[in-house]
Amino acid sequence: MKSILACLTLACCLVACQPPASDATPRATWSLAIHGGAGHFGEEDLTPVQQQAYNASLDAALSWGQTQLDRGVSAVDVVEGVVRLMEDDSLFNAGRGAVFTSGGSHELDASIADGASRNCGAVTGLQGYRHPISVARAVMDSSEHVFFSGHGAGVFASRQGAEPAASSWFGTDKAYQRYRRAAERAGDEPVPLDEKRGTVGCVARDMQGNLAAATSTGGMTYKRHGRIGDSPIVGAGTWADNRTCAISATGWGEYFIRTGVAQDIHGRMLHGGQSLQEACESTIFDEMGALGGDGGVVAVDAHGRVALVFNSTGMFRATATKREGNDVLRDVAMFGPYAP
Repeated sequence: MKSILACLTLACCLVACQPPASDATPRATWSLAIHGGAGHFGEEDLTPVQQQAYNASLDAALSWGQTQLDRGVSAVDVVEGVVRLMEDDSLFNAGRGAVFTSGGSHELDASIADGASRNCGAVTGLQGYRHPISVARAVMDSSEHVFFSGHGAGVFASRQGAEPAASSWFGTDKAYQRYRRAAERAGDEPVPLDEKRGTVGCVARDMQGNLAAATSTGGMTYKRHGRIGDSPIVGAGTWADNRTCAISATGWGEYFIRTGVAQDIHGRMLHGGQSLQEACESTIFDEMGALGGDGGVVAVDAHGRVALVFNSTGMFRATATKREGNDVLRDVAMFGPYAP
């Protein structure tokens, strides 16, 4: 009898110790998601030519990242590279094309996070350097610190040999016209919701299963000198942890900071057992959105599942996922409404 009980006990233990059965969806070889900002805009707000331009820019950035991941390049290198491309694209509010502050200058913010090491780097109020995201990467890789601001960020960038750029490189007529409109309102009124868009970001899971995220922005049109949004704040606008997810956010930064959007999604997954989709929706709609904020996130989890969640009427976004069997699923979109 004892031997029978022992066998039954051993059998139960073996069953209990088996990993959970995988779902029907093939596991991702790699995954990539990017955004070019969120806001209150629809098809009626962009001409067909403008829509085509945004679609081409998003597709080009996605294609570059897809090629790199297919070659086995690390997630952290890919997210930095994708964001560098978008910082050079004047369509977006990051690097070239960044909005003007109330003082008529550009103060640039960026952050990057590596899910394998759980290390990160960020800069805020950076001026005179072409690629803020690469300065943030240098902070992560080449200093014992995490976050540099203003003059100190510039000194660090110079010592790291970051590529400089004249102020004329960043300014565009589109951004200047928004600045003039804001100036005519005396700078004391809230910036219209349709002008809160253009931040860029990228998340990736590479072939080794590592996650990474990167975010870059010029901030808010006519922002006061020294204003800091969520983009350079790891835990609000950016997050990466191989145990759960990689997140890049875009929207009204003050609300993303107040609710710690990126870290909240991570916490819901790590401690609450929610899926990536559930965690993103709960945070965007029930936390950040409930306070009156608007915007969204692009996210990827440890299994390569992607979530694109937003409560604004539009979010420039694109995603590519390679499944076992070499099938690649791609999508580029701009408009809402949001649908899971």
